[in-house]
Amino acid sequence: MTPLHAATTAAVSLGLLAQPTRFLFFTGKGGVGKTSLSTAAAIALADAGRKVLLVSTDAASNLDEMLGVPLSNQAVAVPGVAGLHMLNIDPDTAAEAYRQRVLAQLESTASADERSTVREQLSGACTTEIAAFDEFAALLASEGSARGQGFDHVVFDTAPTGHTLRLLSLPKAWTGFLAGNDRGASCLGPHSGLKMQEERFNAALAALSDPALTTVVLVTRPDPRPMQEAARTAQELRALGLLHQRLVINGVFHASHPGQDTVADAIEALGGEALATMPDALAALPRDEVPLRAFDTVGLPALRALLGGGAASTSTALPAPTTAADPPLRATPLAAMVDTLAAKGHGLIMVMGKGGVGKTTIAAALAVGLVQRGHAVHLTTTDPAAHVQAQLDGSLTGLKVGRIDPHAETQAYIDKIMATRGKGLDEAGRALLLEDLQSPCTEEVAVFHAFSRVVNEARSAFVVLDTAPTGHSLLLMDATGAYHRQMTQQYEGSANSKHMITPLMRLQDADMTHVVIVTLPEITPVSQAAALQDDLRRAHIEPWGWVINKSVAATGTRDPLLQARLVGERQQATRIANGLAQRTYVLPWLPTPPVGVAALGALVAPDRVAR
Repeated sequence: MTPLHAATTAAVSLGLLAQPTRFLFFTGKGGVGKTSLSTAAAIALADAGRKVLLVSTDAASNLDEMLGVPLSNQAVAVPGVAGLHMLNIDPDTAAEAYRQRVLAQLESTASADERSTVREQLSGACTTEIAAFDEFAALLASEGSARGQGFDHVVFDTAPTGHTLRLLSLPKAWTGFLAGNDRGASCLGPHSGLKMQEERFNAALAALSDPALTTVVLVTRPDPRPMQEAARTAQELRALGLLHQRLVINGVFHASHPGQDTVADAIEALGGEALATMPDALAALPRDEVPLRAFDTVGLPALRALLGGGAASTSTALPAPTTAADPPLRATPLAAMVDTLAAKGHGLIMVMGKGGVGKTTIAAALAVGLVQRGHAVHLTTTDPAAHVQAQLDGSLTGLKVGRIDPHAETQAYIDKIMATRGKGLDEAGRALLLEDLQSPCTEEVAVFHAFSRVVNEARSAFVVLDTAPTGHSLLLMDATGAYHRQMTQQYEGSANSKHMITPLMRLQDADMTHVVIVTLPEITPVSQAAALQDDLRRAHIEPWGWVINKSVAATGTRDPLLQARLVGERQQATRIANGLAQRTYVLPWLPTPPVGVAALGALVAPDRVAR
């Protein structure tokens, strides 16, 4: 094995790769470049002679697009990078394998009805998440059958922050839940069967907590919002025992010709201010900075160049910059979208997309715009990171702001079940019921019930829902679909079947629900948004429109580095308008982030339509 000595590390700018631990977790707010950096780091380690496994735990992974290798739940070699393999923890595949293992653990005397009951218990979205975690735990475990065996390093490209925190907290939650609990059944099947996994869960927790084995790489951009979230993540992971942390600031920009382009100067100034005022929890960490590149990080040459400090090699020619003859991208104002939606009188507006694309900004702006037009609005979020209130930074008459808080909803759900199903049980029975409700997947059920209540509100008022990053949103959609299937089976053939309306049916109603997909004008966010749209269509939910957010092309910048990026931006805008979206709206990059009711209102004021 070749050591990572000076000659090798000259092409590797990340200090964390000088003495890398076996497990590397890249995490941070969606859109900060976790996948690009984790993949580039894995390639750099493999190029240095290490055997590396690159793992995605993101339900909306785009590793296949970046590396040109189909995703698989088995480790597959990456052509062009000796020693590098990749795998994707596919939730559906993991869930089916998990069901089969639990069913196999049932005693041979179990009846067909008992087996059917257990399979039904294992049909929900919470089982899917825990099954994916089980695969994740196997990679961290030290037993000979662990999937991570045979590799010098396992690099995790994790899901956006809220989902990552949930994933990394599961080992501790499950080791506590399994201790002394070998009775009853939950949505995961018989607890006695789960006890067989306890050794693996304990090994996963030990590996995560060992600084000699595990490094958490907090990825952010030079922007206050993702930095604040990275700081919160750092503190929460420390509370879970993950103490070995490093910081990578991605996309640091310097104007090519200071003082000659107001947009470039503003971008550099905002980044510099964010770096100078970063939270103490981040400032104390060892830090690497990666400059903004002029190319999309798709393909091996670009990924190698990301950490190489140079251009994307002679084999990856950069597109020619735009010329003075190229007009700025036409920016259809969000005010026009609000006018169209306001005419409906009521309904559910779901703002969806990859993490970090600006869903919260768009959702808050739409809500403020509807209030400006005389409507009462409930603005809420299913995102565990919950930034809605910070985005508004104030109040507005007619605007109700809420949050589907997983912890609060879970406790309320437990209290309700104990007061109903627990009524009349003796002390031992209530203790057993409470044990069952302590399962980590109770949270998924509780959040779904809260989501259903929000959907029902939209029958007579406007509800704007700022959804979680894509992978987490899809889990919620899966829960909605599972409930729909359960209800249709239960009422099939009955007199009440024609009157049954499930949350999924309301989401499928184009007169009631309007899905707005938000993306950045870059290849990866657009491809992930297109994949999200395909998933929604498979559930018979048709997206209403798309918003291209933070368009630099719409600003008219002449900075050479930014212009080199604009060719790709225009290609993505054309791709969206000419084939993906029924309606397209463009919001330019803004030198001052639209935080606060007044700034959001200015984006969607009725008079902007005529400008």
